[in-house]
Amino acid sequence: MFSKSKINEPGPKAADKDTPKGADTTKSGGDYKSAAPKAKPVASLISSDLLITGNLKTSGDINVEGQVDGDIRAHLLTVGEGATIKGEVVADDVVINGRIVGRVRGLKVRLTSNARVEGDIIHKTIAIESGAHFEGSVQRQDDPLATGAKKMPTTSGDAAPKAKA
Repeated sequence: MFSKSKINEPGPKAADKDTPKGADTTKSGGDYKSAAPKAKPVASLISSDLLITGNLKTSGDINVEGQVDGDIRAHLLTVGEGATIKGEVVADDVVINGRIVGRVRGLKVRLTSNARVEGDIIHKTIAIESGAHFEGSVQRQDDPLATGAKKMPTTSGDAAPKAKA
C-alpha cells in the first residue's frame, strides 16, 4: 500500500563513489586495512641439483629435493624421495620420503614407505609406513624441540674399543 520514499535519505558521499563495492574502508591511522589475512609464505625449495653445505634455519617450511650437509631447523620439513640430509633435523612436522643420516627431532614425524633414516628419532607422535628403512632408536618426549633435549644414551660403556698389544 504505502512505501517509504528515499527522497529524504542522504545519498552517498563523494568519497564513497570512488570506493570499490565490498572494499574494507576501516581507517587506522589514515591507512586502509585489508580484510584478507596475510597469505602464508611459499615453502623454500632445495632443488634436486643443489648441494648445500651448512646449516639452514627458518620459521617457515622447507622442501628438500637435493642434498644438505648440515643441520636443518624449520616449521615443516619435507624430504623428497631423491633427497639426502646429513645432519640433525629439528621441525614441528617432518615428512621423510628420502634419506636422513642424523638425529630427527619433531612434534610429528612421518616416515613414508620410501624413507631411509640412519639415526635416532625423538618425537611427540610418529608414523612409520610399511617399507620404510630405519636404523636407530625412537624416543617419545612431550617437547622434543627443546634445545636442551637429552642426548640418546649409548649402549656400550666404553666410548672406544681398547687396542690389544
